[in-house]
Amino acid sequence: MPIKSYVVDFCCESARLIVELDGGQHYSTEGKMKDRERDDFMAGIGLKVLRFSDREVFENLNGVLETIWNGL
Repeated sequence: MPIKSYVVDFCCESARLIVELDGGQHYSTEGKMKDRERDDFMAGIGLKVLRFSDREVFENLNGVLETIWNGL
């Protein structure tokens, strides 16, 4: 879903919640910096961002879903 100049993985507008699934490129120095900038922007417009690694989704889906549920 596009939000200004960004595209987010999943967004629940009514809950003001964004869920991002991060692959390996997010763990480089540049990737971390871009994610921080993006998350700060989202927070500045009143959106909460939850980030999960791709691996976490595959290995601990129930925990990821519980965290999302608690974020609602």
